[in-house]
Amino acid sequence: MPISERGKEIKRRRHRRKKLALLAKRLENANVSEKAAIAEKIRALTPGGERIIKNWKLEKR
Repeated sequence: MPISERGKEIKRRRHRRKKLALLAKRLENANVSEKAAIAEKIRALTPGGERIIKNWKLEKR
């Protein structure tokens, strides 16, 4: 039986949450260029990426 659209969205949210947790962990020891790469990955990962980048203080200075 095919998965419903609601189930797909829940699966996508869980995957994004896991991925963001991994990126947050890598961010702790990241240098400037790695932080920029992480910010790009966040932008590609989620529609609310700009808000996450702002909260994590990854804006370009």
